[in-house]
Amino acid sequence: MAAAEAAHNKEAFRQAVVNTLERRLFYIPSFKIYRGVAGLYDYGPPGCAVKSNVLAFWRQHFVLEENMLEVDCPCVTPEVVLKASGHVDKFTDLMVKDEKTGTCYRADHLVKDHCKEKLEKDPKITEEKAAEFKHVIAILDDLTAEELGAKIKEYGITAPDTKNPLSAPYPFNLMFQTSIGPSGLSPGYMRPETAQGIFVNFKDLYYYNGNKLPFAAAQIGQAFRNEISPRQGLLRVREFTLAEIEHFVDPEDKSHPKFSEVGNLEFLMFPRQDQVSGRSARLIRLGEAVSEGTVNNETLGYFIGRVYLFLTYLGIDKERLRFRQHLANEMAHYAADCWDAEIECSYGWIECVGIADRSAYDLHAHTDKSGVPLVAAEKFAEPREVEKLVIAPIKKELGLAFKGNQKMVVEALEAMGEKEAMEMKATLESKGEVEFNICTLGKDVTIKKNMVTISKEIKKEHQRVFTPSVIEPSFGIGRIIYCLYEHSFYTRPSKGGDEQLNVFRFPPLVAPIKCTVFPLVQNQQYEEVAKRIAKLLTAVGISYKIDITGTSIGKRYARTDELGVPLAVTVDSTTSVTIRERDSKQQIRVGVEEVASVVKEVTDGFSTWNDVMWKYPTHSSAATED
Repeated sequence: MAAAEAAHNKEAFRQAVVNTLERRLFYIPSFKIYRGVAGLYDYGPPGCAVKSNVLAFWRQHFVLEENMLEVDCPCVTPEVVLKASGHVDKFTDLMVKDEKTGTCYRADHLVKDHCKEKLEKDPKITEEKAAEFKHVIAILDDLTAEELGAKIKEYGITAPDTKNPLSAPYPFNLMFQTSIGPSGLSPGYMRPETAQGIFVNFKDLYYYNGNKLPFAAAQIGQAFRNEISPRQGLLRVREFTLAEIEHFVDPEDKSHPKFSEVGNLEFLMFPRQDQVSGRSARLIRLGEAVSEGTVNNETLGYFIGRVYLFLTYLGIDKERLRFRQHLANEMAHYAADCWDAEIECSYGWIECVGIADRSAYDLHAHTDKSGVPLVAAEKFAEPREVEKLVIAPIKKELGLAFKGNQKMVVEALEAMGEKEAMEMKATLESKGEVEFNICTLGKDVTIKKNMVTISKEIKKEHQRVFTPSVIEPSFGIGRIIYCLYEHSFYTRPSKGGDEQLNVFRFPPLVAPIKCTVFPLVQNQQYEEVAKRIAKLLTAVGISYKIDITGTSIGKRYARTDELGVPLAVTVDSTTSVTIRERDSKQQIRVGVEEVASVVKEVTDGFSTWNDVMWKYPTHSSAATED
């Protein structure tokens, strides 16, 4: 029953947050007058300001700090690009349909919801059954369509809205398909991520960077995923903002010159072995995690540390932030290591940033598909002698044997790795022929000794040519912002104690408005002073809002606290004013001409509120907080 009560409290808290966000226009469902569309949201004025501030800080913290190359690529992407990346064939979720109404649901979500409901609300559940449900939740990502279908049948899961039977699960591609141009002959998709635009531009970016590694490229932009059944508000939507970094590095040297700057950070980490053995996330020093091999390399570790600093500076609670390592069954076969920055909110632990060492997979894939080598080179001070594999197909003999298929056989022979080529050489020398699979033909062919020569030669090389590895931090901006809303929200009683007032404790860095200006009473002189202060604030680049409504000052304070405005300036004389801090409600008295510099000092982070409290006389708020 404790679990059920906790779930109810979380639901009530979430509802309070969401109601405040929608009422104050941080965000609202899109196309609301037409009853909206699931998974699409509009950001209102304060939501736009928060998002703009988060992205500005992201640029400062990553792009400027690391001297990254920022690009901006189209959202519409030709099919061939996403075919090469694997999205056309593999970017799918398993879907089931209500057999009578045709309504679609994500199969894994239905199983997960069933297991969680049993764990939270079934008082008669046995320990054995509880352990089974927890295990199923843990391995959901690894279940095949057949295994998910079996679980749906075993648990008697039906369509949530109608209780009708469900179809067997089948894959559904999450990309929005379109065609480029009027003919319909050039298929394309709305991009599901921004990364591919960076990969296909690697050659030009490498040249722009003076043909030097390492370097990083960054992009902020919209991505699109046609979610089967979007839910959880801003956390699972069909159009969203991604901020992605692709850091290209020599696969033989993944050290980072600035790792020592983050090596002593200590925060919650959840390594693979702890998850498998049933332990919880624990505090680990980042330097130890890298030196012990828990985190694969220094560059990956450096970005994990920088992501931790970014999120905590924004106002994410470090007690509810952890870095979880992907389990072996979650990782792509080519990935060296992957970690997710997960933030706890009322929906549970939510993946908000993925930090992955993707090896050289993406550049290899686009090189193979486009025929353009996406490679880097390391020039040697002195030429080096190296043993090189030389595969020389005899085109005349191959042409006689395979006629029109000669080109595909030649390409397959030339693409062999060293191990496969040397095995072929040994077989040809002992038997005179060998069976060889040509994947482009979909069959084995017989290669004879007179069709190819394979040897190793000593050659002098002046440079080493290689395909760079990529470390990719990928940020879901909407998810981070929603978690920030929850982490910043609290309520406090009004002065009379008759109602609870909502407050967002945003750090000044992300607050939508930095300060408000209130004339205490409707008075021509006070309003002139307020306009003068507004002009001074504009001159130093501080966002503000003037409120000259006749409502009580207490109600005006409550209105701005609900928007998360950190400072409120109250004009109660023509020479000096009070500045009130949102969370402590403490006030200081400052001369009119000094207001802008004090507000800028605090909101830009040069001084804390406690610092300015020492410099200026305090003001009793007894008369104004009603």
